[in-house]
Amino acid sequence: MTEQQAITVDIDDRGVATVTLNRPHIHNAFDDTVIDELIKAFESIHQDNNVRVMVLAANGKSFCAGADLKWMKQMASYSYDQNKQDASQLAKLFSSLYNLNKPTIAKVQGAVYGGGVGLVACCDIAIGSKLSKFCLSEVKLGLVPATISPYVIEAIGPRLAKRYFMTAEVMSSRRARRIGLLSEAVSEEELDSSVENIISPLLNNGPKSVATAKDLINKISRRAIDDQLIDETSDLIASIRVSHEGQEGLTAFLEKRIPNWKKA
Repeated sequence: MTEQQAITVDIDDRGVATVTLNRPHIHNAFDDTVIDELIKAFESIHQDNNVRVMVLAANGKSFCAGADLKWMKQMASYSYDQNKQDASQLAKLFSSLYNLNKPTIAKVQGAVYGGGVGLVACCDIAIGSKLSKFCLSEVKLGLVPATISPYVIEAIGPRLAKRYFMTAEVMSSRRARRIGLLSEAVSEEELDSSVENIISPLLNNGPKSVATAKDLINKISRRAIDDQLIDETSDLIASIRVSHEGQEGLTAFLEKRIPNWKKA
C-alpha cells in the first residue's frame, strides 16, 4: 500500500473474507469515512456468492476504541438534522454487519470501547483475547450507546445492559465471556487458531443452509411459538429439503461421499 488504508479486505481461496480495521495509531477509532468504507465492504461481501465466512479483525494493540476524537469534535458543532443524518449512517453500519448473509466472526484483542463493542455484538461469534477490555463508555461523555443498543442488549440481555450502559465500567474478557458478549476468551497466542477452529467447521456445511439458519434465528428468536410460526418453520424445512443444496447434502450423506460444497 502506498497510502495506509483505513480498512483492508482480503478474500482467500477458501472464500474466507477478512475485513481489518487498519488505524492502529488511534486504536482503530472510526469516523464517517471509516463507517462508509465498512458499509461498502460489508455490502460487497453480502453480495459475493464466493464468500463463505467473514472475519472482522483489527491491526495493532486495540480492536476498536469507538469514535475518533476529531470526528466527535466535529459532531459537537452539528445541528440536530446533521446529527440525525450522521447517526443514521452509523446505524446502517451496525445493521449491515448484523444482517450480513454469511457467518461473521469478530477476532478481538486489546481495548474495545463504545461503538467497538457494537461491532463485536453484531457479529455472530466473537473470539477475544484474555487481555481484552470492554467498556460502554458513552455516558462518561454525557451520551448514550443508542445505535448499538439493539445488538448489545440482544447479546447480553436487558438487565446487564442497564448496568454497563449506566456505569460505564470496564469489564474484562472473562466477564465479557460470562455475560455473552464474547463466545470464547483465549490467550493471545491462541487467538488465530481459535478463530480458525470456528472457520473450519463452518466451511464443512452447506453455504445456503448456513445463511438460512442464521436468518431463521434472527426472524424467530423473539416470536411466540404459535400456529403461524409452526407453519412457517415447517414450510422452511420442506423448501430446504427439495432445494438443490438440500438434495445434494442428503444424497451425499446417503451415498457416503463428500458434498460438492466441501473441499476434499
